[in-house]
Amino acid sequence: MTLRNIAIIAHVDHGKTTLVDQLLRQSGAFRDNQHVAERALDRNDLERERGITILAKVASVVWRETRINLVDTPGHADFGGEVERILNMVDGALVLVDAAEGVLPQTKFVVGKALARGLRPIVVVNKVDRADARPDEVHDEVFDLFAALGADEDQLDFPMLYASGRQGWADATLDGPRTDLSALFDLVLRHVPAPKVETEAPFAMVAAILEYDNFLGRVLTGRIEQGRARLNMPLKVLRADGSVVETGRLTKLLTFRGLERVAADEAVAGDIVAIAGLAEATVPETIGAPDLAAALPASPIDPPTLAMTFRINDGPLAGREGSKVTSRQIRDRLYREAEGNVAIRISDSAETEAFEVAGRGELQLGVLIETMRREGFELAIGRPRVLTRTNPETGEREEPLEEVVVDVDEPYAGVVVEKLGRRKGELVEMRPSGGGKTRLVFSIPSRGLIGYHGEFLTDTRGSGVMNRLFAGYTPWRGVIEGRRNGALISNADGVAVHYALFYLQERGTLFIGPGEKVYVGMILGEHSRENDLEVNPIKEKKLTNIRAAGKDDAMLLIPPRRMSLEQAIAYVEDDELVEVTPGAIRLRKRHLDPHDRKRAERRTEAA
Repeated sequence: MTLRNIAIIAHVDHGKTTLVDQLLRQSGAFRDNQHVAERALDRNDLERERGITILAKVASVVWRETRINLVDTPGHADFGGEVERILNMVDGALVLVDAAEGVLPQTKFVVGKALARGLRPIVVVNKVDRADARPDEVHDEVFDLFAALGADEDQLDFPMLYASGRQGWADATLDGPRTDLSALFDLVLRHVPAPKVETEAPFAMVAAILEYDNFLGRVLTGRIEQGRARLNMPLKVLRADGSVVETGRLTKLLTFRGLERVAADEAVAGDIVAIAGLAEATVPETIGAPDLAAALPASPIDPPTLAMTFRINDGPLAGREGSKVTSRQIRDRLYREAEGNVAIRISDSAETEAFEVAGRGELQLGVLIETMRREGFELAIGRPRVLTRTNPETGEREEPLEEVVVDVDEPYAGVVVEKLGRRKGELVEMRPSGGGKTRLVFSIPSRGLIGYHGEFLTDTRGSGVMNRLFAGYTPWRGVIEGRRNGALISNADGVAVHYALFYLQERGTLFIGPGEKVYVGMILGEHSRENDLEVNPIKEKKLTNIRAAGKDDAMLLIPPRRMSLEQAIAYVEDDELVEVTPGAIRLRKRHLDPHDRKRAERRTEAA
């Protein structure tokens, strides 16, 4: 049976996982009566809740006596480390582009990586059944993108299909029969080359995905580049410089069949497999036979651009909601994450019982925090900060730069331009994008986007869509204004009461409701002015034995403003922390005691 390895790459929410569902169904990977969840490859709870792919997965289908290994990749730039590794395992790529939204930043990112690898992509204009679809314009946008990214003549001569992943059809023309995906299957067999491999050379593969299994331990997935893998064969693991990491034995060999991983006794070069039996091997090291002379080349990974401090939760409510609260437990979990996720870097912080976690963006680190929270960890998270570098030639301090594409209703374009201008953003392009919307393209320091997303949704009444992509480094652009409003800070421990909150809501926007636990130094809401204000949220109404002349006014509370984890992390200032536990997300001051806060403020002003 011949073999094809192909990745499906696209911007977030352009329909990759839904299309893979239909490819699996129409190839016969599922029984007719088999119940399969929608977006079957999004197995993680967070992926299902958020509707995004976080971890790359492999599935396999058979079409006309050819096995096709399909790799579903994340569509968000924060998980670009996954995409880069996956492209080393495949010989072709399906580039999905939304027929209405067109080319967006992550499309540019993943296509650039695929073209640099020498892949000849197949373009699929998806969701052509949308009412606002503009497939012909999108085709032109894709061609312009390929040309701008330096594609060669073969890559520019890309085949294209129109499709609806949800309805399960793909055709070469817009007025095709719209019956099934056979045109896509056949195009993959014609256009994607079979892997070029040496079956007689010593076994070797590069680990591209690392995961943990309760029964198998560490499971490493990758493509066999040369030779044959056999069950129980001896192995050695090499770093890029050729040094040996460990030696071991291949105790479990798994191949992909449909959505399942199936045990096998042997696999040959070109196939994508998962192996177990190694205790220390990680991504992107080379796993091979004992007589393998040198490590295989592996692609360099773009550096992290954002860092946060993960601390133990030392607040008054610590240990009441989580089971993992010590710095040792947090440290072990973070270093285990860094082993499998090469886009994350962990280091010890200058603070006691704290760790610096560097990654690609707020979403990637937010997903890690949410995962740890669900595992029973309690954490205190500091404000995100960008990682700068010194230019080796000029000696200048440089900071990460991002390209931001905003689609917004025309009446709100002005306020977006004004706000991003204040945050050192430069407007690169402004044009109508159809349907009464305007597309704005900005070049802006990553620092300027921290904490902006919530403000953006408020300014655009929830109708705006913002996409961002790391675009390199730029000279430091000076001070960027932060949050303009101060905080309402609790000056008492206890439980918040309705009576106190009713009078506090006149002072600003509340983040909590009655009946919630509070403590000294906890942030209860946003003050309507620029300064912080200490308030008492547990103050009860004084009761007397004299009946009032009229009945008390109804004390109606405005619903509190609830923040998601990412919103909370982006909201806090340098002197504040986000307390994350399995039961709650709270905001607090770094120094809970008001006297300590005053001393810290004086030290900051003096510095």
